[in-house]
Amino acid sequence: MNELLLPILSILGGLVLLVWSADKFVDGAARTARHFGMAPLLIGMVIVGFGTSAPEMVVSLMAALEGNPGIAMGNAYGSNIGNITLILGVTALMGAIAVHSNVLKKEMPILLTITVMSVALLYDGQLSRADAWISLGVFAAYMGWAVWTGIKTKQDALGDEMSDEYLDNQPIGKSIMWLVIGLILLIISSRFLVWGAVEVATAMGVSDLIVGLTIVAVGTSLPELASSIIAARKGEHDIALGNIVGSNLFNTLAVVGIAGAVAPMKVPGEVFWRDGMVMIGVTVLLFLFCYGFRGKEGRITRLEGGILLSGFVAYTGYLVTTAF
Repeated sequence: MNELLLPILSILGGLVLLVWSADKFVDGAARTARHFGMAPLLIGMVIVGFGTSAPEMVVSLMAALEGNPGIAMGNAYGSNIGNITLILGVTALMGAIAVHSNVLKKEMPILLTITVMSVALLYDGQLSRADAWISLGVFAAYMGWAVWTGIKTKQDALGDEMSDEYLDNQPIGKSIMWLVIGLILLIISSRFLVWGAVEVATAMGVSDLIVGLTIVAVGTSLPELASSIIAARKGEHDIALGNIVGSNLFNTLAVVGIAGAVAPMKVPGEVFWRDGMVMIGVTVLLFLFCYGFRGKEGRITRLEGGILLSGFVAYTGYLVTTAF
């Protein structure tokens, strides 16, 4: 047990620092963009989407560079599953999440299509550089659409909420300072987290994929959990949902794409048949809940939040029991 003490402390310390630095990074990036006149909707779609995925991006890149592809892949897929089931489940249980933004409704089918495409690329049991560049190419196309939509759309609920969120004029120097500090600490905290996760997996005899799908994935999703709960409590439902949709799009395309481009990897069959199918399934549920399920339109109710959270408990429980 003594040999696990330092790795566990490294994981816990890394997670605490990761959550704090991610919050400062997103806030600094959003306020810097606002200072230079970027449209609030564009900030919500691009800057915040990138910022909330920064932990997953840095952790997966570190893991791929250090020869731990299981953590890199598990982190991305596990975060996507956790974002929908855990984060939206908990947030909806606190109060129904109403979907007002037309842009978010347009992003839902895009997210579902991209999720299916991402899983399909793994059918041959590997994430090749070609697969990675396909993902990054689709990501570039999505970013082009997001920028075009953010500039073209003059009125949208998500843009209105983002405008209210970053209404105060923080000095540009302070915004840039927190942007840089947040990024540096993200890298440092990710290094601690990956090292601790690898050591724990080795000592307990479980695969780094399982650790990536559970401890690392949940840990890197904590910034989204905090921001979504805070947004929902303020009545900013579209920000709460937009955090998740944007993060999942970035994770599926950019996080997996960058990791695969840096270090192509063999992908175990269970990633396709178990984790990939679960990710597609919960994304379908999100699509149905937000577009209308049992006669309800544009709302994730408490009941539906309970269904999502139950899915997280069942999936995580299955991973833990099979790991041992």
